[in-house]
Amino acid sequence: MTGQHAAPSASVPPLGALGTAAALRRGELDARDLIGTTLAAAHDRGAAHGAFAHLLEERSHRQAEAAHAVITAACRAGTLEELAARRPLLGVPLPIKDLTRIAGEPFEAGSVLLRGNRAEVTDGVAQRLLDAGTVTIGKTSTPEFGMPCYTEPATGAPARTPWDPRRTAGGSSGGAGAAVASGVVPLAHGSDGGGSVRIPAACCGLVGIKPSRGRISPGPHGGEGMGLVTDGILARSVVDAAAGLDLIAGPGPGDYLSAPGSALAPGAFTAAAQGPEPQALRIGVLTAPLAAETAVHPAALRGVERARALLEALGHELVEVPAPFTPEQWRSFMPLWTVGAATIEVPEEREGELMELTRWLRAQGRDCSGTELATAFAGVQALVRRTGQAWAELGLDVVLTPSLAAPPALPETLQRPSGADDFDAQCAFTPWTSSWNMFGWAAISVPLHREEIEGTLLPFGVQLGGTRPGTEAQLLALAAQLEATDPWPLLPPEPAA
Repeated sequence: MTGQHAAPSASVPPLGALGTAAALRRGELDARDLIGTTLAAAHDRGAAHGAFAHLLEERSHRQAEAAHAVITAACRAGTLEELAARRPLLGVPLPIKDLTRIAGEPFEAGSVLLRGNRAEVTDGVAQRLLDAGTVTIGKTSTPEFGMPCYTEPATGAPARTPWDPRRTAGGSSGGAGAAVASGVVPLAHGSDGGGSVRIPAACCGLVGIKPSRGRISPGPHGGEGMGLVTDGILARSVVDAAAGLDLIAGPGPGDYLSAPGSALAPGAFTAAAQGPEPQALRIGVLTAPLAAETAVHPAALRGVERARALLEALGHELVEVPAPFTPEQWRSFMPLWTVGAATIEVPEEREGELMELTRWLRAQGRDCSGTELATAFAGVQALVRRTGQAWAELGLDVVLTPSLAAPPALPETLQRPSGADDFDAQCAFTPWTSSWNMFGWAAISVPLHREEIEGTLLPFGVQLGGTRPGTEAQLLALAAQLEATDPWPLLPPEPAA
């Protein structure tokens, strides 16, 4: 069944985020009714796939009432068009990952150390989504402090892909991926420090975009740190992912880093996804693993070949490119991740309550000296300079890779009793995504390919990675071109009776 298209589920019309917003403005949907059906789906399909750490029902009903009132007033005043430009996703369900705080609401970050905790502040990215008039629905599931590429939280149900509930939804935005792929919501917020938006997108058959470093402010309560982590969006379609990115993008006071053109016009990314097709691009094809010596599943490689054939037919030039560094060189930059884990404030007497992977990462980070950290940081910057120069000399606009080295994984193949073995298994599963966090360049995973694996149709994503800062619009336009040429299922196929 190589490359077959699965029909969308008949039970949940895949209206999409922008389509839902337009239907709300036209009066074809009522935000107050929509929140009821969405919460019911969250309790049903969402719970079945471990999508939510917490449902925020009272807040969501208040948000829906407020959205309905704004739409009604704009209808009476004849200003619906202005409303659509100013608040394009007003009333649309859009959950927030439980690594991001909303004042007064639960914030547990997948850890028993924060069980029962409520946030005291609202993080900037959450505030932007609230100000946009989206309906929060709930906080999506995440593994402990967002560390692994699977979502097996210590505080709740694991997140599973709706394509095969035996398999992980990915991580660390696995709950977000499960919420969108199961048809509960049309798009969701996520965050990405090593692939944590793109990995769930690949596991769940979704679009997932990680923007450039500095595109989204971490303020006012967060900092850039090592510059690896940014917020992102998971959605069923490219244009919805773009619309979500438009809501959260932008600089903030005191930012240490900012992406080129950081103060973009409202709706710039949505326009890119809906605009003219990109001019002919020179695209590098990179299938050599970067973070681990590992075999790549033939279906993942066939996904890249499918993308290559489509892109060449669309007039783009594709060339094979070698790996810009070895897995051994990648390992030398481990302090960027382990020191981040070590900086999480944990009472010494509660260290033993952490999950094995978290404890291992923290131990590695505590053993890292300041000199070693500075050396690793300088080494990463030197590597990024060399890679950028090499790709510029080749004239590359984009680099195409598999999103993952294998199908959506069975959880036990990733989560190991030993933290070191766990980390190695994750690197082998995700040998490309983390490099774009080191580069700081945008990357998007698109669910272009599907194959039957052990009797079940599963999604295989391909990653389109930028070769310099600030290329989100180009990547979105290219992904939209692929989507228009070879559309993917908006929802997984219905399970067999």
